[in-house]
Amino acid sequence: MKKRLKLHNPFKPRITDEKNLREHLALERTKLANERTLLSYIRASLYLLLGGIALLQVKEYTNLKIIGYIALFICVVFLLIGIGRYISLERRLNDLLLPDEDDIEKPD
Repeated sequence: MKKRLKLHNPFKPRITDEKNLREHLALERTKLANERTLLSYIRASLYLLLGGIALLQVKEYTNLKIIGYIALFICVVFLLIGIGRYISLERRLNDLLLPDEDDIEKPD
């Protein structure tokens, strides 16, 4: 007789209440959107980094070096803003996911 292997289904919701399931899925969508936004900030920052380095490599136009340095500065600013927004929203989402003290059952 063959043994049946039981696999875990990661897509099966553990929450059975429809209202809680909707809230949980909405928070998950918000988390994913937050990660996408961080990746967009990183992508924009990398483009500014490449553009700034390219402008600094141009030897014939000295005025472009100023624009290159500005692009490098904005690159760092974009990266810091993106990381800061990601961390702040992640903290707020974690606060929403934690149960309230009233909801926690205390042992008698």
